[in-house]
Amino acid sequence: MPKFVVEADGGSRGNPGPAGYGSVVLDPVTGETLAERAEYIGVATNNVAEYKGLIAGLKAARELDPAAVVLVRMDSKLVVEQMSGRWKIKHPDMKPLAAEAAKVMPRAQVTYEWIPREKNKHADRLANEAMDAGKRGEQWEPADSRAALDASAARTLSAPQGPPGDAAKGAAAVRAAMASGGGTSPRAAAAANARAGSAQPDTDTLFGDLESLAAPAATAGLAGKAAPADKAGLAGPVGKAGPVGLAAPADPTGRAASVAPAALVEQAVPADPAAPAAGPGGDGPGNAPATGAASGPGAAPAAATGQGWGPDMGPPATFVLLRHGETALTPQKRFSGSGGSDPELSEAGRRQAAAVAEALAARGTIETVISSPLRRCRETAQAVADRLGLTVTVEEGLREVDFGAWEGLTFAEARERHPEDLQAWLDSPKAAPTGGGESFASATRRISATRDRLLAAHAGRTVLLVSHVTPVKILVRLALGAPPEALFRMELSAASLSAVAYYADGNASVRLLNDTSHLR
Repeated sequence: MPKFVVEADGGSRGNPGPAGYGSVVLDPVTGETLAERAEYIGVATNNVAEYKGLIAGLKAARELDPAAVVLVRMDSKLVVEQMSGRWKIKHPDMKPLAAEAAKVMPRAQVTYEWIPREKNKHADRLANEAMDAGKRGEQWEPADSRAALDASAARTLSAPQGPPGDAAKGAAAVRAAMASGGGTSPRAAAAANARAGSAQPDTDTLFGDLESLAAPAATAGLAGKAAPADKAGLAGPVGKAGPVGLAAPADPTGRAASVAPAALVEQAVPADPAAPAAGPGGDGPGNAPATGAASGPGAAPAAATGQGWGPDMGPPATFVLLRHGETALTPQKRFSGSGGSDPELSEAGRRQAAAVAEALAARGTIETVISSPLRRCRETAQAVADRLGLTVTVEEGLREVDFGAWEGLTFAEARERHPEDLQAWLDSPKAAPTGGGESFASATRRISATRDRLLAAHAGRTVLLVSHVTPVKILVRLALGAPPEALFRMELSAASLSAVAYYADGNASVRLLNDTSHLR
């Protein structure tokens, strides 16, 4: 069955004002332009022009092959969500246009995907060419168009692999298919894996909503290598090509080694004797360098298993996880949770917040900003929200754990004053810090409930969550299906970015971990 990509856009110089649309039909494999459509439509709104661009693109695809499967890519969230059936159509001008678009091709043959504006340059250029022609009192002519040439350098049409999901479920689906007679053929493996979802990277969609143009790869595991720290103590950006997994070392047989949490902490002690040891939570002690990440026999790469169209689950909810900027306690690696002094950002922390705000503004995909109630997070979130023109919503469930009597202490000081309590805390997620703090098990229940509540409220959206070391690590750990001791195996620098995409089938994909490239 033929497959086409339709990119469409529309614009109005005045909203309402002189308006036009542009559409292009592309070969999803080669990126070749198969058809272009553009038209000046007189005075109209942006939304009307966008819908007319969609209709023109679908009609062009139908003319090429009425049996084709079509992926529509637009930077209009409104059109994508309404045509996908997730948003109601209330405006009287939109209803007939949406109904007309729905009739062009059977619904089963068309899926919709939101893309950032910078990824929609070809259709955008066509729309502007149409409006320019209208300004001259003319209509757009295909022979005069340069849209394909202008957009070709910016377009990356290599098929994204997806939909990303949970590696363990994907591998289980492959095994189930083999056990039921599916065999070991690439086609059988790909079909089984597509039903469960697999964590496969896409270099262009760390924060995006892109649907798949190809079947996911069967994944045996998510093992990765931690980025080294630079001289400033900031971990390098984890490879943006896809999910990052952090696993215990594997033995020569390929089985994951069983390592006690206390041993993990000892492995994580910095080589510099002047640098304090670190644990798994908080501003300093809760942040162990990830030196124990697997890179040996257990870190098997994903292998491609076949090509095809992935299941249509709609765009994922993507949580961009931002750890707050530095406070005065951060460089000293002191426990700083929700039961301490609630410090403000330091001057360095404010610079970090400004830098991450610029980076997120350049990417342009954040739709909502949600923050922990603690001051350092609210200040970081406000810097980003001000830059993006958004407001900050405070979410109590994103707060850091309460470190009890350890608040304000370094890891070494806590070990000296409360050695038995600290060892119990390292050995078991159920153990709480001295003096009635919050255990990791309790924090996991709280953060899981917060995650589920936010997912229900922000389905299909890209949301910035500004939080702390422990909540971010727990969200990543749960997405990977990693054991509790994985909290000791992740580095999470101040003002670092991580990202997790959550799909409608319950699978999750870790897209980014501890990216600090914006701070350099």
